[in-house]
Amino acid sequence: MSTDVKSLRGSAAIVGVGTFGCGEAHGFSEMELLARSAHAAVAEAGLKMSDIDGLCTASVGSTMWTMPVVEYLGLRPTFINGTMVGGSSFVAHLLPAMHALQSGQCQAVLVCYGSTQRTATFGRREIAQARRWMDPQPYETPYEPFNPPSAYALAASRHMHQYGTTRRDLAEVAVAARQWAQRNPEAFVRDPLSIDDVLAARMVSDPLSVRDCCLVTDGGGAYVLVRADRARDLAKKPVYVLGNGTAVWNRQISSMHDLTITAATQSGHEAYAMAGLGPKDMHVVELYDAFTINTLLFLEDLGFCKKGEAGAFVQGGGIAPGGHLPVNTNGGGLSCVHPGMYGIFTIIEAVRQLRGEGGDRQVSGAQTALAHGNGGTLSSQSTAIFGTADVL
Repeated sequence: MSTDVKSLRGSAAIVGVGTFGCGEAHGFSEMELLARSAHAAVAEAGLKMSDIDGLCTASVGSTMWTMPVVEYLGLRPTFINGTMVGGSSFVAHLLPAMHALQSGQCQAVLVCYGSTQRTATFGRREIAQARRWMDPQPYETPYEPFNPPSAYALAASRHMHQYGTTRRDLAEVAVAARQWAQRNPEAFVRDPLSIDDVLAARMVSDPLSVRDCCLVTDGGGAYVLVRADRARDLAKKPVYVLGNGTAVWNRQISSMHDLTITAATQSGHEAYAMAGLGPKDMHVVELYDAFTINTLLFLEDLGFCKKGEAGAFVQGGGIAPGGHLPVNTNGGGLSCVHPGMYGIFTIIEAVRQLRGEGGDRQVSGAQTALAHGNGGTLSSQSTAIFGTADVL
């Protein structure tokens, strides 16, 4: 990592976050959910929409999404980033935004997302068909796999074969997420869930049952980023960006060199290097858990345990409330919210934890947090490290 990138450590801070319509948002469009969450984030920062001169956003359904968002919000940005790398996009937007802020290209960046994946008339089946046309994968699309579940099931099967991971280990991830969700009044699903419930649930793509798969919800999310020197004077306690890294090694799951090792090894290394911190320094961890296998893979690839040991790491409530590492403290994509691209919600929860706003799920004394986004079928990975003023 260049010294120039390292110099960005702590140069920017998140000063406002917002969500809207997480769960079911009948009668709202994707743009309306995005706008409601964006206005909430800007207001929380003590700013006005006219103060926003930088925009980062992405959408599954529109390749030119930045332009209608600019129009709808009434912005005149001097910095625009529409990079679309799937669910990790909003974590990957951090570093370009920090460069733009540091150079003076803009003064306040809004990162925002909205999706009506659950209630839209244009449903999941139509979206899947559209993806086959817009995003063809030559070694997979002709065979019409049930993706994304079957792609992640392939990775899970390989991990089980290679390291002895069991379905019970996967179930531990789902149960831990649910236990966190039960402490979060904003979580979409808060019913009790046991290991046996997960193991007995309807199989979706062997070895993944329906309880190993993320929710399908609506939801909007947003955050506002400004330079650190300005952040100190705004309404909310700043949460500083200490590190960020993004890596892409493949698009298709069939193009992975090893189904048990993801590009998170690279994105994590870059984020830790920029932050000058390591896995042992993280107080809170927010991972993109589209499927239970994701959590195991990312715990390993981001250095919280050795490769092949994540099954043992999560056993006995290891990542649940009261465990040795707080993971997905909002309930994650498995139990809180998952409107198609979940990455922005990992950041929002990390910020709330570092501000001490977690309520019943608050991790005591949290001063550092890792947020990790995943896109496609283990295709793109982006890792961010955050900290309070005490760790600058």
